[in-house]
Amino acid sequence: MKSFLSISFVLFLLCLVDSKSLKPNSFKKRVFQDLFGKLNPRITGDPGEPLILTDLIEAGKLDEAQNKSLVEGLDTDIKSYSGYLTVDKEHNSNIFFWFFPSQGNASSDPVILWLQGGPGSSSMFGLFKENGPLLLNDGNLGIRETSWNKNNSVIYIDQPAGTGWSFTTDGYASNQTKVATDLYAALQQFFTLFYQYQHQDFYVTGESYAGKYVPAISYKIHQANPEAKLKINLKGLAIGNGYTDPIEQIHYAEYVYQLGLMDLYTTNLLKQTEARVVEEIKSEEYDEAYDLWSDIIDTIQQFTEIDIYNYLTIKRSHADETDLNEFFSKEEVRKAIHVGNTDFNRPDEVYDHLAQDFPKSEAWKVAELLKYYRVLIYSGQTDLMIPYALTVNYLQKLKFPGSDDYEKAERIVWHDDADRQVVAGYAKTAGKLTEIMVRNAVVEEIKSEEYDEAYDLWSDIIDTIQQFTEIDIYNYLTIKRSHADETDLNEFFSKEEVRKAIHVGNTDFNRPDEVYDHLHKTSLNQRHGKSQNF
Repeated sequence: MKSFLSISFVLFLLCLVDSKSLKPNSFKKRVFQDLFGKLNPRITGDPGEPLILTDLIEAGKLDEAQNKSLVEGLDTDIKSYSGYLTVDKEHNSNIFFWFFPSQGNASSDPVILWLQGGPGSSSMFGLFKENGPLLLNDGNLGIRETSWNKNNSVIYIDQPAGTGWSFTTDGYASNQTKVATDLYAALQQFFTLFYQYQHQDFYVTGESYAGKYVPAISYKIHQANPEAKLKINLKGLAIGNGYTDPIEQIHYAEYVYQLGLMDLYTTNLLKQTEARVVEEIKSEEYDEAYDLWSDIIDTIQQFTEIDIYNYLTIKRSHADETDLNEFFSKEEVRKAIHVGNTDFNRPDEVYDHLAQDFPKSEAWKVAELLKYYRVLIYSGQTDLMIPYALTVNYLQKLKFPGSDDYEKAERIVWHDDADRQVVAGYAKTAGKLTEIMVRNAVVEEIKSEEYDEAYDLWSDIIDTIQQFTEIDIYNYLTIKRSHADETDLNEFFSKEEVRKAIHVGNTDFNRPDEVYDHLHKTSLNQRHGKSQNF
């Protein structure tokens, strides 16, 4: 995906029968790592030591800590703060944050936490490439006009410990409990340090593997708040193309086949693997489940040779990582954001420690949170790593207040222009859940013997698709089809000299109606063996 929403919506192969016979090339273990695995800035010059703020916070020297964490020396007027929060002293685990107070009304606007996925991917990618106020143009720092930061204060955190700028000696998380415990400790320190924001609405957001992080930390906050001295004012959460419920989100094969990206033989092999993944998860054989799941993703990538994060493109380039590498390698940048001589951590350690966490579901936490908080689940149409259809699979199984209404809830067409000409996506709401599919991101077996009724039903299906999607049914990536092609043909064939030239004379040009009506029953009969010929 990558398509992103305005933050207003927040406030809101392979189990192989013969594995060697089909799997091409080498086995990629860390399948989520393709997007972020090249981010690896160098240390240049003498950028100093990282700024660890925990001692000052514990000593009550909050204003001093705020002043020290102020980001200065970057070529931008955007105000921000950054530094480290120690979350596990025994294992020297320190979490890096970069905080941007709202460019609107920072004293009242909501506070948003952004978490990158991975696991082990830095939120610096989200900050510079997706929704943050800063961006890079040919290596130069610029300002993003459509940033979430326009009317929200946003915290970008590298977590779990060992991700990106965050570091640890040996305190890597192996499950979501540890992830949430460390992140909660960081948030407690953050809101102690930035006490001005304690009472403002707080939202947890993230994408991809953060489909686990977001419910994990939200549930931790929900559990801890009643007894906490410092309560976090959680109001909602948002997950983009999130990996949350492995059993319900494992069914790639049919989806990829229906897109025309894989043949039936390979699809059937993938389905066998998917069934085995489910069996291994239910048996709590998580290592085997993870290996099989990795095989599925690896096979899709290697047999389709597409970018799994956007199936309309070829393989992803690493241009995004190149400019970030150069930027974060600069001595003055490292000094400004207070990371000093800290190594930027690649995802490997975090990823490997969480390997057994991959097959475990966090969906039950989403269901529980839906009793109390607004939840937004959004998906980019062309993301194949965590496709929209697989996300809906798990949403349909959730039990929450309003879940009975979800299946039949009206799906709204969402436009991103005043004239309602551009279809941006589709939204559905039930209870506190809002589910959205962002664009650019009918198969119906007719079994009835009542062919007229069957034909009418088929027609209704097509009409419904066109009405409720408002797209060109001949090309679902465009808006409604224009009639320009018909207009110029009408004008051309109305000319006397053209009619004479092609010898049709004064013959009427017949519209399709009569032929269409006579043929529709025949086509249905033939489908059911009633006729051998038209």
